Amino acid sequence: MSALELTNVSVRYGNIVGTQGVSFKLNAGETMALVGSNGAGKSSTLKAILGLVDYPDGDVLIDGASLRGLRPWDIVKRGVGYSPEGRRVFPAMTVLENLKVGAYTRAGNELSDSLARVFSYFPRLKERASQRAGSLSGGEQQMLAIGRALMSKPTIFLLDEPSLGLAPVIVERIGEILHEIQKSEGLSIILAEQNAAWAMSIAQTAVILELGSCTMVGVASELMEHPQVRKAYLGL
Repeated sequence: MSALELTNVSVRYGNIVGTQGVSFKLNAGETMALVGSNGAGKSSTLKAILGLVDYPDGDVLIDGASLRGLRPWDIVKRGVGYSPEGRRVFPAMTVLENLKVGAYTRAGNELSDSLARVFSYFPRLKERASQRAGSLSGGEQQMLAIGRALMSKPTIFLLDEPSLGLAPVIVERIGEILHEIQKSEGLSIILAEQNAAWAMSIAQTAVILELGSCTMVGVASELMEHPQVRKAYLGL
């Protein structure tokens, strides 16, 4: 298990603000909901953690060690897994080939164990191992995106909008699987979501982002009772 900390992380895209001084701590073995509307800075925060964007200000640390200056593949080797918004599977490649791509930072002799582990969470992927990823349903592609990220054996798992465009029954199942993964493997998880009710219902802590800044940080169940959160994000 690993802990993650962001201190005053600011991301810019030219004159456009991605994040402004984002700070929070994800404790080892904890699930955090990163909640905000479209453009609030959720994806920018995850990309900063993974080294996909520069952050001239602030720092990102895993167990106290800075990730500043590391390239994304080096950060993956440090134990960070990433399931991107929109799933981003390789449509012309098979399910099995997509999963193997996720294990590129691992030793070859670990592949069979990693595949067995992913298939235990997602039996449907095993059934469709030789099928092209582009022919899968949206829910199956999301399972593949999660499984591909798990192939790197992360200790910290970043998921960007995993519920986007999926039927409620599929979203509920993905939530159950994430809970199972966290319980069995002790992963530290950040769940970046517009679907605040779902994300906060399965998380222990939550961070509310607005216009690139953290406006609230706390226990998820308590924030769900906050009048401002209920009105803005839960429709209550």
